[in-house]
Amino acid sequence: MGREVLWYAPGNDSYDKAMTSILEKGRLLRDRLGATVPSAINDLAVVLGEMRLIKTPEEQEILAQACRLSAEGHSEAMRFAAPGQFEYQVQMAVEYWWRQRGSRHNGYPSIVAAGANSCILHYVDNNSEIRDGDLILIDAAAEVEGYSSDITRTFPANGVFTAPQRALYEVVLTAEKRGVELAGPGSTLSTIDDEAVRILTEGLVDLGLLPLSVDASLAMHHYLQFFNHGVGHWLGLDVHDRGAKRIGGLSRPIEPGMAFTVEPGLYVAQEKPEIELVLLEYDREEWLARRLREGREAGASAEAEEKDRAEKITHQIPAEFLGLGIRIEDDVLITTDGNVNLSASVPIEIGDIEALCAEKSRLPL
Repeated sequence: MGREVLWYAPGNDSYDKAMTSILEKGRLLRDRLGATVPSAINDLAVVLGEMRLIKTPEEQEILAQACRLSAEGHSEAMRFAAPGQFEYQVQMAVEYWWRQRGSRHNGYPSIVAAGANSCILHYVDNNSEIRDGDLILIDAAAEVEGYSSDITRTFPANGVFTAPQRALYEVVLTAEKRGVELAGPGSTLSTIDDEAVRILTEGLVDLGLLPLSVDASLAMHHYLQFFNHGVGHWLGLDVHDRGAKRIGGLSRPIEPGMAFTVEPGLYVAQEKPEIELVLLEYDREEWLARRLREGREAGASAEAEEKDRAEKITHQIPAEFLGLGIRIEDDVLITTDGNVNLSASVPIEIGDIEALCAEKSRLPL
């Protein structure tokens, strides 16, 4: 008897229940009438994810267009923003340009976070007043024909970085530029992530935000106090697009046609002038594998027990960095000999940002 296969992408509860019902009815037809019905399910999401991972030339151009529109919005936000405005007003400025030029949808809800709000990773309230001396972190992007870009920039509301803002920004900038430099055929997202995390950790130690050596801070993952997300993700039909990051347990080599983000950041929470650091070296990959093997709750419980038994120290955060959140994010398309930075038209160098902030807004107000 042949083995008919049903291709289906599980994950939606209502659809999953309907599919289970269909299979049960099909089983009765096969058993009683000898009908040919599926007896196995293959996960369609895996196949579709692989198809989405390598962009065709047509897809590459659509994605580039989404990035161009998003870049125009970010540049206008730097011209427009000023102390005394509200975050939602700057949101209007960043989204105006891509609406005017044909993008009907955002790739995701826009983040416009001023001051200490920039330390909230997925802040979307966008309703606070912008103060003189604030940094403004904008993570926002246009969607074109279903393809989403993903750009983040951080800049001073009054147009001039303070010395602490400049110092922390330069650390993130160094990590971001190195990540983009490493984005090419044969590299991996893990390689980019590891290099960026090391650079961020070196900066945290140099600025007094972490008290131990760079190697110790990496081995004990103390940088997670200030950076707790990945450096990049696939980009395409979803802002966090499908496709395996690992094959056979190893980080997947990057290939031409892939597109992804490079987005290091540092977030120094206003409400945490003192942090507690656990003096415990551990392998994050092993802890993740345990969570997958034993279940999330059991794995997290085991981690908590290990940390409870370990020695701890407290560390005072230099006051001048409290409330500063900085992220820089570009979108790269991999080519045969490197990459194209699709969002490079939005400045990231401090001097270029300050010059753009000094320009007059082009909004027709």
